[in-house]
Amino acid sequence: MNATRVASPPKGADTTVFSVIVAISFCHLLNDMMQSLLPAIYPNLKTELDLSFSQIGMVTLVYQMTASILQPLIGFYSDKRPTPLALPGGTLFSLAGLMVLSAAHSYGLLLVGASLLGMGSSVFHPESSRVARMAAGRRHGLAQSMFQVGGNAGSALGPLAAAIVVVRWGQSSLAFFAMFALLSCAILWNVGQWCRHHGMARLSQSNAARQAAAPLPRGKVLGGIAILLTLIFSKYVYLASLTSYYTFYLIHRFGVTVEVAQLHLFTFLGAVAVGTIAGGPLGDRFGRKYVIWFSILGALPFTLLLPHASLFWTGPLTVVIGLILASAFPVIVVFAQELVPGKIGMISGLFFGFSFGMGGIGAAVLGEVADQSGIETVYALCAFLPAIGLLAIFLPNSKAENLKVNES
Repeated sequence: MNATRVASPPKGADTTVFSVIVAISFCHLLNDMMQSLLPAIYPNLKTELDLSFSQIGMVTLVYQMTASILQPLIGFYSDKRPTPLALPGGTLFSLAGLMVLSAAHSYGLLLVGASLLGMGSSVFHPESSRVARMAAGRRHGLAQSMFQVGGNAGSALGPLAAAIVVVRWGQSSLAFFAMFALLSCAILWNVGQWCRHHGMARLSQSNAARQAAAPLPRGKVLGGIAILLTLIFSKYVYLASLTSYYTFYLIHRFGVTVEVAQLHLFTFLGAVAVGTIAGGPLGDRFGRKYVIWFSILGALPFTLLLPHASLFWTGPLTVVIGLILASAFPVIVVFAQELVPGKIGMISGLFFGFSFGMGGIGAAVLGEVADQSGIETVYALCAFLPAIGLLAIFLPNSKAENLKVNES
């Protein structure tokens, strides 16, 4: 009973600061909208630059790996030496990336632009996830969901913006979207000031309370992190098959136009946004392990059906898949943060970076599969990935989960 009281954070850290969470979520929307313009214009780039599926996969790999390698390093550094004003500075990389992509008329320059976009994400994601934790109070799952749904909404808007603007006015119109980086920079400057004067103290109080609880054995913590990363692998390799190649699949199999394929992608990514906002609060309410179990393994029946569905059923199936799979990530991130309290930046960077890296590697490998065996083979193989969700049964209970049980 006493341990339960010790584990409760001081009252000042309990309140949820929604204004900060909404601000960081909106900037996540802007960031990921800019980032998602790259895969959204793949059909145009493939035609204009005469790219193969393998080259498209390599562009995704460069973008994703630039972000994934740097994110845990930035998170680890910011745990040691917090730098709140790194957030507005990171948006300048995204601005530069879009400017380069707007004028890229060679494969090499395309790779440079993609790497700059990746660097922008490498700064934004671990730092902004830390801000969401600072402002969360006791509602960590809700805060992560609100933060991440901004990114999902931005990812959904990217293809729509590409269909409306880039398809009509061409590649050079990407420079217009670079202006959103300046808006994000201004908002994040104010968020950085809040972090400096209020957020760091709140996070220190919350971390001190979590660390006061009895720690889990090191082996269980490392095993839990390994399982969570494996679940991220299954989720993001499957999502890579849809975000990078779904438009090609629809065009090849059903003969739809580029615009119609982009609208299908927009619908799928919208479903991902809805699933994301639901996952965190459900984890707060019912326990994170149950939501993780359902959100990975629960998609399996629908992924198995997708390669055999007609055009009429392909849309609804991808919507259901997006809803279920998307609920996993905010819960996984919070679960990992609670396994390793006091290392919010490193854990956030590790999981965001790993998800980017797995998405990039998956896109590159799946591009090779599409070139060698056809685009339909990609979905036949990926259909079995959610079965990896069975590993969730071996997850330990985090200290926060145990505390929740005691309090109930």
